[in-house]
Amino acid sequence: MAAIDIAPQPVPNMKHDYEIRLLLDSTAVLNSNNEPTDTVLSAFKMPLTATKINVQFLDKSSLDLYIAGWSARIRKNENKKDLEFTYKKRYTISDGNIDAALDVANINGFNADNKKYEAQVEWGLEHKTLSISRKKDVDYKNNGTDLPGTEKARNLLIDEAPKEFDNSNGIFTWGTNILKESRIFGPILYQRFIGSWNGIPLYLEVWPLLNSTRTVIEYFVEASFKTESREKASVEKENLAGFLQSKGWFLERELLKTQIIMERY
Repeated sequence: MAAIDIAPQPVPNMKHDYEIRLLLDSTAVLNSNNEPTDTVLSAFKMPLTATKINVQFLDKSSLDLYIAGWSARIRKNENKKDLEFTYKKRYTISDGNIDAALDVANINGFNADNKKYEAQVEWGLEHKTLSISRKKDVDYKNNGTDLPGTEKARNLLIDEAPKEFDNSNGIFTWGTNILKESRIFGPILYQRFIGSWNGIPLYLEVWPLLNSTRTVIEYFVEASFKTESREKASVEKENLAGFLQSKGWFLERELLKTQIIMERY
């Protein structure tokens, strides 16, 4: 009896969650100290005190990582002793077709068998992006929100670089070779308040970013929440937008923070 060849079954796409991100009008929701007003904090059951988080990205001035859809980020939360490293690959979602973006990620090796990465649909006002992230906590002796300087940051990111990042585009040590010539974009010290929206944890962040001419700081206020349900994400996105509009707090535009940071710093 002839042997029967059984073709290997394709590995399923990654499971993902959703993060809804909406902008608030900073002139309507921030006080003279560029902090959320008591009225805003009360509306979302948030404490008066924020958590401070410092963040910076590394890339070459020619933005080689960013153009290839990658980012290498270092973040320090004032309440945590470790640095948080994130190596993130982004895929454009066209015409709302999330499965098509997941299919492309699967071809690149980001599938259900790759347990070290997390997939998320970042959903702004209209724009959707699929992000595939690998996070690592790295021991760091400095207190507060201090971040390492250029040389130290380069070396740490190179030492922790995952193979999918380092050998991206089929080029061995592609990622770490770029990091060897990278510089810092940032740092940006932002504030995070945590409350709730319809029983879902809600984050309110205040980001001080250079304006387009790099002459002054402008403040962006973003509300975000996460859910594993696409239906819940869609419904609560509209509910939150409607509530913000009713209060006169809604800013009807997209905020692509990473893009702004890479362009202005």
